[in-house]
Amino acid sequence: MLDIYRTGNPKVTVVMATYDRGEYLQRSIDSYLAQTYRDSELLVVDDGSRDDTFSIVSRYIDQHRNIRYMRHANRKLSMTRNAGIQAAAGEYIAFLDSDDEYKPDYLERRVDFMDAHPEVDLIEGGVIIIGDPYVKDWSNTAQKIHLSRCHVGATFFGKAEVFRALGGFDKNILYAEDSQFWKRAVELLCLQKVDFPGYVYYRNTEGSICNTI
Repeated sequence: MLDIYRTGNPKVTVVMATYDRGEYLQRSIDSYLAQTYRDSELLVVDDGSRDDTFSIVSRYIDQHRNIRYMRHANRKLSMTRNAGIQAAAGEYIAFLDSDDEYKPDYLERRVDFMDAHPEVDLIEGGVIIIGDPYVKDWSNTAQKIHLSRCHVGATFFGKAEVFRALGGFDKNILYAEDSQFWKRAVELLCLQKVDFPGYVYYRNTEGSICNTI
């Protein structure tokens, strides 16, 4: 865990992987800033965006000490999330895709649950779907399944040490890397599905992985 804050590290790091999502960034970042739980940081990891992503994020950085920004050449989602996992300063790691948003109590409810259940390493769930609730089945992309039957990686919330011990997300998988991560984790860790609605998943964003695979 990095020790980079003068008065102590935040408890939660929210990793936001982004690529050419300038038009949605304000909505996503504002939803993070509206959280009722305050002991956190937002780590924006830019996967080589070609739009105005940096100028948007830099305005927030100037005003908020708990927002950080990293950038690398385009390496796709898994490696971008993994870079955020390695650079996270928090005890817990959460994710927020840059075209989605949180409800105000998203982090608070998850921190409360994890603190009350120290035996649990990782939780997922609580997604609110805006748009088409069906996605291609990772095991047979000719078929579609409802998102309720999937592991939505953006809702993963867990101990930072767990993500690092498992080596993060598989960089060789371009679709459903979250399902593969959960499959590995369930064999070694204590996992729990929760139903605290709070992650707003916008399914119809142009250019998203689920819509282009």
